[in-house]
Amino acid sequence: MAQGRFGGEEDETMSKIGTKADILELLREIEAGTLTPEKAMDRLQTLPFSDLGYAKIDYHRTIRQGAGEAIYGQGKAPEHILGILSDMRSNGSENVLVTRIDQRTADHLAENGIPLDYHPIPRLGIAMPKEQRRVGSIVVAGAGTSDMAVCEEAALTAETLGNNVTRLYDVGVAGLHRLLSHHETLINARAIVAVAGMEGALASVIGGLVSCPVIAVPTSIGYGASFDGLSALLTMINSCANGVSVVNIDNGFGAGFLAGRINQMESIK
Repeated sequence: MAQGRFGGEEDETMSKIGTKADILELLREIEAGTLTPEKAMDRLQTLPFSDLGYAKIDYHRTIRQGAGEAIYGQGKAPEHILGILSDMRSNGSENVLVTRIDQRTADHLAENGIPLDYHPIPRLGIAMPKEQRRVGSIVVAGAGTSDMAVCEEAALTAETLGNNVTRLYDVGVAGLHRLLSHHETLINARAIVAVAGMEGALASVIGGLVSCPVIAVPTSIGYGASFDGLSALLTMINSCANGVSVVNIDNGFGAGFLAGRINQMESIK
């Protein structure tokens, strides 16, 4: 009997079920009569994760959600991020998003053998990067250049998850003609991420122009009365435009992930 990755002992019937291909193979074994339904249930009930002590890495998330686990890097020790990524790499993970990390952490990962594409403006890394097919059309529209870090977090998240992304930056309502010059791009999108600080009006304006879902992202950019993004958040929540939803302040990752989900849904037309 071998020591199992989940603690305790396991036999050959308790091997890892971490991908859709693994489950398909499991079903084929049942169909062929080489595996009993009871043994198959044993496999499925033991959800695969690695327990590193300081982190439990969820390898079943791809099956449940269609995308692997991302790492929120802020507040984590570089050594812990390295340990997590090393385990994920050994299990075949690719295009792992590591958000909110600084250059020092990115250098530490690269120096210790983790392939990493690091983007300093959004402070986002893509570990074990691999080219993939991208589909559909997402637009990430940013009100001002100061919002670019959040915009890029959203855009890179969506691209890493297999979506085509068009960036429209510095198209805020203070110069509405800048936004309207991209009207055709906006109306042909399947989902739009609207990123704005200050008063956060951009999402409502875009919401009034298009038929696709608009995901509003308030940013912490602005003078004192913006209250670190609270003013923009309240504006977006109170939008009079239909079809506008709102994520948390500066949450480009959440917006990019949601836009990708929408973009990859089957068309109802």
